[in-house]
Amino acid sequence: MGRRDVQVVWFKRDLRIHDNVALGAAVDTGGPVLPIYIFEPSLLTHPHTAGRHVQLVRESLRDLRESLAAAGAPLIVRVGEVTDVFDELHRAHPFATVHSHEEFGVLTTWQRDEDVAQWCRQRSVQYLEHRQSGAVRGLASRDRWSKQRMQQFSLPLVPVPTAIRSSGVDPGPIPDLAELGVVVETMVDRQPGGEVSGRQVMRSWLTERSVGYERNLSSPVSGWNGCSRLSVHLALGTLSAREVHKRAEVRAGEPAAPRKSMFAFAERLAWRDHFTQKLEDAPFIEQRSLHPAFDGLRPDTPNDDALHALTHGRTGYPMVDAVARSLASTGWTTFRMRSMLTSFASYDLWLPWQTTGGILARWFADYDPGIHWPQIQMQSGVTGMNALRVYDPVKQQLDHDPTGVFVRRWVPELRDVPLDLLATPWLVAPEKRDEYPDPIVDHSAAVSQAKRRIGAVRQRIRGDGSTRELLERHGSRRPPPSRRRRQ
Repeated sequence: MGRRDVQVVWFKRDLRIHDNVALGAAVDTGGPVLPIYIFEPSLLTHPHTAGRHVQLVRESLRDLRESLAAAGAPLIVRVGEVTDVFDELHRAHPFATVHSHEEFGVLTTWQRDEDVAQWCRQRSVQYLEHRQSGAVRGLASRDRWSKQRMQQFSLPLVPVPTAIRSSGVDPGPIPDLAELGVVVETMVDRQPGGEVSGRQVMRSWLTERSVGYERNLSSPVSGWNGCSRLSVHLALGTLSAREVHKRAEVRAGEPAAPRKSMFAFAERLAWRDHFTQKLEDAPFIEQRSLHPAFDGLRPDTPNDDALHALTHGRTGYPMVDAVARSLASTGWTTFRMRSMLTSFASYDLWLPWQTTGGILARWFADYDPGIHWPQIQMQSGVTGMNALRVYDPVKQQLDHDPTGVFVRRWVPELRDVPLDLLATPWLVAPEKRDEYPDPIVDHSAAVSQAKRRIGAVRQRIRGDGSTRELLERHGSRRPPPSRRRRQ
Protein backbone atom coordinates (compact mmCIF):
# COMPACT_ATOMS: atom_id res chain seq x y z
CA MET A 1 0.00 0.00 0.00
CA GLY A 2 2.91 2.33 0.82
CA ARG A 3 0.78 5.12 2.37
CA ARG A 4 2.45 6.81 5.34
CA ASP A 5 -0.80 8.41 6.55
CA VAL A 6 -2.21 5.12 7.89
CA GLN A 7 -3.32 5.40 11.50
CA VAL A 8 -3.03 2.25 13.63
CA VAL A 9 -5.49 1.95 16.52
CA TRP A 10 -4.12 -0.66 18.88
CA PHE A 11 -6.94 -1.97 21.07
CA LYS A 12 -6.09 -3.34 24.51
CA ARG A 13 -8.42 -2.80 27.48
CA ASP A 14 -10.68 -0.50 25.46
CA LEU A 15 -12.78 -2.89 23.38
CA ARG A 16 -15.52 -0.45 22.38
CA ILE A 17 -16.49 2.17 19.80
CA HIS A 18 -18.38 4.44 22.25
CA ASP A 19 -16.24 7.13 23.89
CA ASN A 20 -13.03 5.70 22.48
CA VAL A 21 -10.50 8.55 22.45
CA ALA A 22 -7.81 6.62 20.56
CA LEU A 23 -10.22 5.58 17.81
CA GLY A 24 -11.69 9.08 17.56
CA ALA A 25 -8.26 10.67 17.25
CA ALA A 26 -7.27 8.30 14.45
CA VAL A 27 -10.51 8.85 12.53
CA ASP A 28 -10.21 12.63 12.91
CA THR A 29 -6.91 12.64 10.97
CA GLY A 30 -8.84 11.69 7.85
CA GLY A 31 -6.30 9.00 6.99
CA PRO A 32 -6.92 5.28 6.56
CA VAL A 33 -7.41 3.51 9.89
CA LEU A 34 -5.96 0.14 10.77
CA PRO A 35 -7.77 -1.05 13.94
CA ILE A 36 -6.02 -4.05 15.47
CA TYR A 37 -6.20 -6.37 18.46
CA ILE A 38 -3.22 -8.63 19.16
CA PHE A 39 -3.36 -11.84 21.20
CA GLU A 40 0.04 -11.76 22.88
CA PRO A 41 1.58 -15.13 23.89
CA SER A 42 3.29 -13.44 26.85
CA LEU A 43 -0.12 -12.47 28.21
CA LEU A 44 -1.97 -15.63 27.18
CA THR A 45 0.54 -17.64 29.24
CA HIS A 46 0.80 -15.07 32.03
CA PRO A 47 0.17 -16.63 35.48
CA HIS A 48 -2.73 -14.22 36.07
CA THR A 49 -4.55 -15.13 32.84
CA ALA A 50 -7.31 -17.74 32.81
CA GLY A 51 -9.56 -19.10 30.10
CA ARG A 52 -12.45 -17.00 31.40
CA HIS A 53 -10.52 -13.82 30.62
CA VAL A 54 -9.68 -14.86 27.07
CA GLN A 55 -13.24 -15.97 26.41
CA LEU A 56 -14.53 -12.55 27.48
CA VAL A 57 -12.03 -10.89 25.14
CA ARG A 58 -13.11 -13.09 22.21
CA GLU A 59 -16.76 -12.18 22.80
CA SER A 60 -15.81 -8.52 22.95
CA LEU A 61 -13.81 -8.74 19.73
CA ARG A 62 -16.80 -10.13 17.87
CA ASP A 63 -18.87 -7.10 18.86
CA LEU A 64 -16.04 -4.71 18.09
CA ARG A 65 -15.35 -6.23 14.67
CA GLU A 66 -19.02 -5.97 13.71
CA SER A 67 -19.27 -2.34 14.85
CA LEU A 68 -16.07 -1.27 13.10
CA ALA A 69 -17.03 -3.12 9.91
CA ALA A 70 -20.35 -1.25 9.85
CA ALA A 71 -18.34 2.00 9.86
CA GLY A 72 -16.04 0.80 7.08
CA ALA A 73 -12.93 -0.69 8.73
CA PRO A 74 -13.28 -4.15 10.30
CA LEU A 75 -11.09 -5.10 13.24
CA ILE A 76 -7.82 -6.82 12.35
CA VAL A 77 -6.84 -9.66 14.69
CA ARG A 78 -3.39 -11.16 14.95
CA VAL A 79 -1.46 -13.49 17.29
CA GLY A 80 2.09 -12.63 18.32
CA GLU A 81 4.13 -10.24 20.41
CA VAL A 82 3.19 -6.67 19.56
CA THR A 83 6.49 -5.46 18.14
CA ASP A 84 6.74 -8.57 15.96
CA VAL A 85 3.25 -8.02 14.58
CA PHE A 86 3.94 -4.32 14.03
CA ASP A 87 7.16 -5.22 12.21
CA GLU A 88 5.27 -7.42 9.77
CA LEU A 89 2.47 -4.91 9.25
CA HIS A 90 4.83 -1.97 8.82
CA ARG A 91 6.85 -3.72 6.14
CA ALA A 92 3.71 -4.48 4.11
CA HIS A 93 1.67 -1.38 5.00
CA PRO A 94 3.83 1.48 6.33
CA PHE A 95 1.93 3.47 8.91
CA ALA A 96 2.44 6.91 10.39
CA THR A 97 0.99 6.71 13.87
CA VAL A 98 0.02 4.22 16.54
CA HIS A 99 -2.86 5.27 18.77
CA SER A 100 -3.63 3.43 22.00
CA HIS A 101 -4.98 4.17 25.45
CA GLU A 102 -2.83 4.32 28.54
CA GLU A 103 -2.98 0.94 30.27
CA PHE A 104 -2.39 0.51 33.99
CA GLY A 105 -1.59 -3.16 34.03
CA VAL A 106 0.85 -5.79 35.19
CA LEU A 107 4.60 -5.38 34.91
CA THR A 108 4.54 -7.43 31.70
CA THR A 109 2.31 -4.88 29.97
CA TRP A 110 4.32 -1.98 31.36
CA GLN A 111 7.45 -3.43 29.74
CA ARG A 112 5.53 -4.25 26.56
CA ASP A 113 4.39 -0.63 26.23
CA GLU A 114 7.97 0.55 26.72
CA ASP A 115 9.10 -1.83 23.97
CA VAL A 116 6.39 -0.52 21.63
CA ALA A 117 7.43 3.08 22.34
CA GLN A 118 11.04 2.22 21.53
CA TRP A 119 10.01 0.35 18.36
CA CYS A 120 8.08 3.43 17.21
CA ARG A 121 10.97 5.80 17.95
CA GLN A 122 13.38 3.66 15.95
CA ARG A 123 11.08 3.79 12.91
CA SER A 124 9.96 7.41 13.22
CA VAL A 125 6.40 6.26 13.92
CA GLN A 126 4.42 8.55 16.19
CA TYR A 127 3.14 6.76 19.31
CA LEU A 128 0.18 8.46 20.98
CA GLU A 129 -1.14 7.10 24.27
CA HIS A 130 -4.50 8.65 25.07
CA ARG A 131 -5.96 8.97 28.54
CA GLN A 132 -9.15 7.05 29.28
CA SER A 133 -9.42 6.88 33.08
CA GLY A 134 -9.22 9.03 36.20
CA ALA A 135 -5.67 7.85 36.87
CA VAL A 136 -2.94 10.27 35.82
CA ARG A 137 0.33 9.08 34.30
CA GLY A 138 3.39 10.76 35.80
CA LEU A 139 1.43 12.40 38.62
CA ALA A 140 3.77 14.63 40.63
CA SER A 141 1.51 15.12 43.65
CA ARG A 142 -1.77 13.80 44.99
CA ASP A 143 -2.84 17.29 46.08
CA ARG A 144 -4.78 18.04 42.88
CA TRP A 145 -5.57 14.49 41.83
CA SER A 146 -9.31 14.62 42.53
CA LYS A 147 -9.65 17.85 40.57
CA GLN A 148 -7.70 16.39 37.64
CA ARG A 149 -9.88 13.30 37.72
CA MET A 150 -13.09 15.33 37.59
CA GLN A 151 -11.71 17.44 34.74
CA GLN A 152 -11.17 14.23 32.76
CA PHE A 153 -14.67 12.98 33.54
CA SER A 154 -16.20 16.34 32.62
CA LEU A 155 -14.93 16.18 29.04
CA PRO A 156 -17.59 15.40 26.42
CA LEU A 157 -17.94 11.84 25.25
CA VAL A 158 -16.20 10.97 21.98
CA PRO A 159 -18.85 10.33 19.30
CA VAL A 160 -19.16 6.93 17.69
CA PRO A 161 -17.51 7.11 14.23
CA THR A 162 -19.94 6.51 11.41
CA ALA A 163 -17.44 6.44 8.54
CA ILE A 164 -13.88 5.11 8.82
CA ARG A 165 -11.45 4.92 5.92
CA SER A 166 -10.22 1.36 5.64
CA SER A 167 -6.56 0.44 5.40
CA GLY A 168 -7.47 -2.57 3.24
CA VAL A 169 -5.55 -5.01 5.45
CA ASP A 170 -7.00 -8.53 5.67
CA PRO A 171 -8.83 -8.74 9.04
CA GLY A 172 -7.97 -12.39 9.66
CA PRO A 173 -9.99 -14.77 11.86
CA ILE A 174 -10.64 -14.43 15.60
CA PRO A 175 -8.90 -17.60 16.88
CA ASP A 176 -10.70 -19.90 19.27
CA LEU A 177 -9.34 -20.89 22.67
CA ALA A 178 -7.78 -24.11 21.42
CA GLU A 179 -5.90 -22.25 18.70
CA LEU A 180 -4.62 -19.85 21.34
CA GLY A 181 -3.55 -22.72 23.59
CA VAL A 182 -5.97 -21.64 26.30
CA VAL A 183 -7.88 -24.12 28.42
CA VAL A 184 -11.67 -23.81 28.33
CA GLU A 185 -13.13 -23.40 31.81
CA THR A 186 -16.44 -24.87 32.93
CA MET A 187 -18.36 -22.07 34.62
CA VAL A 188 -21.88 -21.29 35.73
CA ASP A 189 -23.71 -17.96 35.50
CA ARG A 190 -20.74 -16.37 33.74
CA GLN A 191 -21.26 -12.83 32.50
CA PRO A 192 -20.82 -12.51 28.74
CA GLY A 193 -18.36 -10.04 27.30
CA GLY A 194 -18.84 -7.51 24.53
CA GLU A 195 -19.96 -3.93 24.17
CA VAL A 196 -23.55 -4.91 23.42
CA SER A 197 -23.79 -6.84 26.67
CA GLY A 198 -22.04 -4.05 28.57
CA ARG A 199 -24.49 -1.44 27.41
CA GLN A 200 -27.41 -3.67 28.29
CA VAL A 201 -26.02 -4.16 31.80
CA MET A 202 -25.48 -0.39 32.17
CA ARG A 203 -29.05 0.36 31.12
CA SER A 204 -30.56 -2.24 33.44
CA TRP A 205 -28.41 -0.98 36.31
CA LEU A 206 -29.38 2.67 35.90
CA THR A 207 -33.07 2.12 35.16
CA GLU A 208 -34.03 -1.02 37.11
CA ARG A 209 -31.49 -2.37 39.59
CA SER A 210 -29.83 0.56 41.34
CA VAL A 211 -32.40 1.18 44.07
CA GLY A 212 -30.92 0.09 47.40
CA TYR A 213 -27.41 -0.30 46.00
CA GLU A 214 -25.80 0.99 49.22
CA ARG A 215 -27.62 -1.76 51.16
CA ASN A 216 -27.14 -4.55 48.64
CA LEU A 217 -23.49 -4.22 47.68
CA SER A 218 -21.98 -6.33 50.48
CA SER A 219 -24.05 -9.51 50.43
CA PRO A 220 -23.31 -12.19 47.83
CA VAL A 221 -27.07 -12.82 47.79
CA SER A 222 -28.48 -9.32 47.23
CA GLY A 223 -25.32 -8.15 45.47
CA TRP A 224 -25.74 -10.56 42.56
CA ASN A 225 -28.36 -8.25 41.03
CA GLY A 226 -28.13 -5.29 43.43
CA CYS A 227 -24.54 -4.45 42.47
CA SER A 228 -23.98 -2.76 39.13
CA ARG A 229 -22.20 -5.81 37.64
CA LEU A 230 -20.31 -3.37 35.42
CA SER A 231 -16.87 -4.38 36.68
CA VAL A 232 -16.27 -6.93 33.90
CA HIS A 233 -17.04 -4.31 31.26
CA LEU A 234 -14.95 -1.62 32.92
CA ALA A 235 -12.04 -4.07 33.14
CA LEU A 236 -12.38 -5.05 29.46
CA GLY A 237 -13.02 -1.47 28.41
CA THR A 238 -16.26 -2.45 26.69
CA LEU A 239 -17.66 0.52 28.61
CA SER A 240 -15.76 3.70 29.37
CA ALA A 241 -15.71 4.77 33.02
CA ARG A 242 -16.33 8.33 31.91
CA GLU A 243 -19.56 7.39 30.16
CA VAL A 244 -20.73 5.34 33.14
CA HIS A 245 -19.95 8.27 35.44
CA LYS A 246 -21.83 10.75 33.26
CA ARG A 247 -24.88 8.53 32.90
CA ALA A 248 -24.97 7.96 36.66
CA GLU A 249 -24.87 11.74 37.17
CA VAL A 250 -27.80 12.19 34.79
CA ARG A 251 -29.72 9.43 36.58
CA ALA A 252 -29.06 11.04 39.96
CA GLY A 253 -30.62 14.27 38.73
CA GLU A 254 -33.87 12.71 37.50
CA PRO A 255 -37.11 13.06 39.47
CA ALA A 256 -37.60 10.28 42.03
CA ALA A 257 -34.09 9.01 41.31
CA PRO A 258 -32.37 6.75 43.88
CA ARG A 259 -29.93 9.58 44.70
CA LYS A 260 -28.36 7.85 47.68
CA SER A 261 -27.62 4.81 45.56
CA MET A 262 -26.21 6.91 42.73
CA PHE A 263 -23.94 8.83 45.09
CA ALA A 264 -22.69 5.59 46.62
CA PHE A 265 -22.00 4.26 43.14
CA ALA A 266 -20.17 7.44 42.10
CA GLU A 267 -17.98 7.08 45.16
CA ARG A 268 -17.10 3.52 44.16
CA LEU A 269 -16.08 4.76 40.72
CA ALA A 270 -13.83 7.30 42.41
CA TRP A 271 -12.29 4.60 44.60
CA ARG A 272 -11.62 2.59 41.46
CA ASP A 273 -9.46 5.37 40.05
CA HIS A 274 -7.90 6.06 43.45
CA PHE A 275 -6.50 2.53 43.61
CA THR A 276 -5.50 2.51 39.95
CA GLN A 277 -3.45 5.60 40.65
CA LYS A 278 -1.62 3.67 43.36
CA LEU A 279 -0.52 1.07 40.82
CA GLU A 280 0.53 3.78 38.38
CA ASP A 281 2.65 5.38 41.10
CA ALA A 282 4.15 2.08 42.28
CA PRO A 283 3.90 -0.59 39.54
CA PHE A 284 6.12 -2.95 41.56
CA ILE A 285 3.31 -3.71 44.04
CA GLU A 286 2.27 -6.68 41.93
CA GLN A 287 5.35 -8.39 43.39
CA ARG A 288 6.66 -6.38 46.36
CA SER A 289 5.06 -4.74 49.36
CA LEU A 290 4.25 -1.06 49.09
CA HIS A 291 6.26 -0.57 52.28
CA PRO A 292 9.48 -2.62 51.94
CA ALA A 293 9.56 -3.35 55.67
CA PHE A 294 6.83 -5.94 55.09
CA ASP A 295 8.74 -7.89 52.45
CA GLY A 296 9.60 -11.28 53.90
CA LEU A 297 6.98 -11.01 56.64
CA ARG A 298 5.15 -14.07 55.34
CA PRO A 299 6.87 -17.15 53.92
CA ASP A 300 7.71 -17.07 50.22
CA THR A 301 6.33 -20.59 49.80
CA PRO A 302 2.73 -21.15 50.89
CA ASN A 303 1.65 -23.91 53.22
CA ASP A 304 0.31 -26.57 50.83
CA ASP A 305 -2.44 -27.79 53.14
CA ALA A 306 -3.71 -24.30 53.84
CA LEU A 307 -3.61 -23.33 50.17
CA HIS A 308 -5.44 -26.51 49.12
CA ALA A 309 -8.12 -25.93 51.76
CA LEU A 310 -8.64 -22.35 50.59
CA THR A 311 -8.77 -23.06 46.86
CA HIS A 312 -11.02 -26.09 47.22
CA GLY A 313 -13.40 -24.53 49.72
CA ARG A 314 -12.48 -26.86 52.59
CA THR A 315 -11.37 -24.47 55.36
CA GLY A 316 -14.22 -25.42 57.70
CA TYR A 317 -15.61 -21.88 57.64
CA PRO A 318 -18.76 -22.05 55.49
CA MET A 319 -18.80 -18.45 54.29
CA VAL A 320 -15.15 -18.58 53.25
CA ASP A 321 -15.68 -21.87 51.45
CA ALA A 322 -18.90 -20.76 49.75
CA VAL A 323 -17.23 -17.61 48.44
CA ALA A 324 -14.17 -19.52 47.21
CA ARG A 325 -16.27 -22.11 45.40
CA SER A 326 -18.63 -19.53 43.90
CA LEU A 327 -15.75 -17.39 42.68
CA ALA A 328 -14.06 -20.33 41.01
CA SER A 329 -17.33 -21.20 39.28
CA THR A 330 -18.84 -17.79 38.41
CA GLY A 331 -15.91 -15.37 38.38
CA TRP A 332 -17.65 -12.78 40.53
CA THR A 333 -18.55 -11.86 44.09
CA THR A 334 -19.02 -8.65 46.05
CA PHE A 335 -16.19 -6.43 47.22
CA ARG A 336 -16.76 -7.33 50.87
CA MET A 337 -16.59 -11.04 50.13
CA ARG A 338 -13.36 -10.55 48.14
CA SER A 339 -11.95 -8.67 51.12
CA MET A 340 -13.04 -11.39 53.53
CA LEU A 341 -11.40 -14.09 51.41
CA THR A 342 -8.15 -12.13 51.18
CA SER A 343 -8.24 -11.36 54.90
CA PHE A 344 -8.74 -15.02 55.77
CA ALA A 345 -5.90 -16.10 53.48
CA SER A 346 -3.52 -13.45 54.79
CA TYR A 347 -4.32 -13.40 58.51
CA ASP A 348 -5.89 -16.75 59.38
CA LEU A 349 -3.81 -18.90 57.01
CA TRP A 350 -0.74 -16.61 56.85
CA LEU A 351 -0.39 -17.27 53.12
CA PRO A 352 1.85 -14.97 51.06
CA TRP A 353 -0.31 -12.30 49.50
CA GLN A 354 1.40 -12.77 46.13
CA THR A 355 0.12 -16.36 45.99
CA THR A 356 -3.41 -15.46 47.03
CA GLY A 357 -3.41 -12.47 44.69
CA GLY A 358 -2.42 -14.64 41.74
CA ILE A 359 -5.17 -17.16 42.43
CA LEU A 360 -7.82 -14.48 42.79
CA ALA A 361 -6.57 -12.76 39.63
CA ARG A 362 -7.33 -15.96 37.72
CA TRP A 363 -10.69 -16.38 39.43
CA PHE A 364 -11.93 -12.81 39.00
CA ALA A 365 -13.54 -12.48 35.58
CA ASP A 366 -13.23 -8.73 36.13
CA TYR A 367 -9.54 -8.87 37.03
CA ASP A 368 -8.16 -5.35 36.78
CA PRO A 369 -4.57 -4.98 38.01
CA GLY A 370 -5.09 -1.33 38.95
CA ILE A 371 -7.68 -2.28 41.55
CA HIS A 372 -6.52 -5.78 42.36
CA TRP A 373 -2.98 -5.37 43.63
CA PRO A 374 -3.49 -2.27 45.80
CA GLN A 375 -6.50 -4.02 47.35
CA ILE A 376 -4.64 -7.29 47.91
CA GLN A 377 -1.90 -5.40 49.71
CA MET A 378 -4.29 -3.28 51.75
CA GLN A 379 -6.35 -6.30 52.84
CA SER A 380 -3.12 -8.13 53.73
CA GLY A 381 -1.73 -5.37 55.94
CA VAL A 382 1.48 -4.65 54.02
CA THR A 383 0.97 -1.03 52.90
CA GLY A 384 2.31 0.49 56.10
CA MET A 385 -0.39 3.15 56.14
CA ASN A 386 -3.81 1.48 56.24
CA ALA A 387 -5.64 0.15 59.28
CA LEU A 388 -5.71 -3.64 59.49
CA ARG A 389 -8.96 -5.02 58.11
CA VAL A 390 -9.79 -8.41 59.57
CA TYR A 391 -13.09 -10.09 58.73
CA ASP A 392 -14.67 -12.63 61.06
CA PRO A 393 -16.12 -15.29 58.71
CA VAL A 394 -18.82 -16.28 61.19
CA LYS A 395 -20.01 -12.70 61.57
CA GLN A 396 -19.90 -12.16 57.81
CA GLN A 397 -22.15 -15.17 57.31
CA LEU A 398 -24.64 -14.07 59.94
CA ASP A 399 -24.70 -10.53 58.58
CA HIS A 400 -24.76 -11.21 54.84
CA ASP A 401 -26.32 -14.65 54.43
CA PRO A 402 -28.76 -14.78 57.37
CA THR A 403 -31.09 -17.28 55.67
CA GLY A 404 -28.23 -19.54 54.58
CA VAL A 405 -29.30 -19.60 50.94
CA PHE A 406 -25.82 -18.74 49.64
CA VAL A 407 -23.93 -21.17 51.86
CA ARG A 408 -26.34 -24.03 51.23
CA ARG A 409 -26.02 -23.57 47.46
CA TRP A 410 -22.23 -23.65 47.41
CA VAL A 411 -21.57 -25.92 50.38
CA PRO A 412 -24.25 -28.59 49.91
CA GLU A 413 -22.59 -30.79 52.54
CA LEU A 414 -24.31 -28.54 55.08
CA ARG A 415 -27.81 -28.85 53.66
CA ASP A 416 -29.08 -30.70 56.75
CA VAL A 417 -27.41 -28.47 59.35
CA PRO A 418 -29.94 -26.31 61.25
CA LEU A 419 -29.84 -22.63 60.36
CA ASP A 420 -28.86 -21.57 63.86
CA LEU A 421 -25.70 -23.70 63.55
CA LEU A 422 -24.97 -23.16 59.86
CA ALA A 423 -22.25 -20.58 60.56
CA THR A 424 -20.64 -22.86 63.16
CA PRO A 425 -21.09 -26.39 61.77
CA TRP A 426 -18.23 -27.74 63.89
CA LEU A 427 -20.76 -27.78 66.72
CA VAL A 428 -22.68 -30.45 64.80
CA ALA A 429 -21.66 -34.11 64.71
CA PRO A 430 -19.57 -34.98 61.60
CA GLU A 431 -22.17 -37.40 60.27
CA LYS A 432 -24.72 -34.55 60.27
CA ARG A 433 -22.51 -32.40 58.03
CA ASP A 434 -21.54 -34.93 55.38
CA GLU A 435 -17.86 -34.99 56.35
CA TYR A 436 -17.51 -31.23 56.05
CA PRO A 437 -14.21 -30.48 57.84
CA ASP A 438 -13.58 -28.85 61.17
CA PRO A 439 -12.00 -25.38 60.96
CA ILE A 440 -8.44 -25.52 59.65
CA VAL A 441 -7.43 -22.85 62.17
CA ASP A 442 -8.87 -21.14 65.23
CA HIS A 443 -9.84 -17.74 63.86
CA SER A 444 -9.24 -15.74 67.02
CA ALA A 445 -5.89 -17.33 67.80
CA ALA A 446 -4.62 -17.11 64.22
CA VAL A 447 -5.64 -13.48 63.85
CA SER A 448 -4.10 -12.52 67.18
CA GLN A 449 -0.78 -14.02 66.12
CA ALA A 450 -0.95 -12.30 62.72
CA LYS A 451 -1.66 -8.94 64.32
CA ARG A 452 1.30 -9.34 66.67
CA ARG A 453 3.61 -10.09 63.74
CA ILE A 454 2.37 -7.17 61.69
CA GLY A 455 2.28 -4.91 64.73
CA ALA A 456 5.95 -5.59 65.39
CA VAL A 457 6.83 -4.34 61.90
CA ARG A 458 4.61 -1.30 62.25
CA GLN A 459 6.26 -0.51 65.57
CA ARG A 460 9.69 -0.60 63.93
CA ILE A 461 8.73 1.83 61.18
CA ARG A 462 6.72 4.16 63.40
CA GLY A 463 8.29 7.56 63.48
CA ASP A 464 10.88 6.96 60.75
CA GLY A 465 9.03 9.16 58.27
CA SER A 466 8.34 6.38 55.75
CA THR A 467 4.63 6.13 56.53
CA ARG A 468 4.18 9.88 56.16
CA GLU A 469 5.94 9.76 52.78
CA LEU A 470 3.64 6.95 51.62
CA LEU A 471 0.57 8.91 52.67
CA GLU A 472 1.74 11.97 50.77
CA ARG A 473 2.57 10.05 47.61
CA HIS A 474 -0.22 7.49 47.45
CA GLY A 475 -3.23 9.35 48.73
CA SER A 476 -3.79 7.86 52.02
CA ARG A 477 -6.57 6.66 54.16
CA ARG A 478 -9.16 9.23 53.14
CA PRO A 479 -11.79 8.38 50.53
CA PRO A 480 -11.68 10.39 47.32
CA PRO A 481 -14.21 13.22 47.29
CA SER A 482 -17.53 12.53 45.61
CA ARG A 483 -20.25 14.84 44.35
CA ARG A 484 -22.23 13.91 47.43
CA ARG A 485 -19.64 15.48 49.68
CA ARG A 486 -19.35 18.61 47.57
CA GLN A 487 -23.08 19.32 47.54
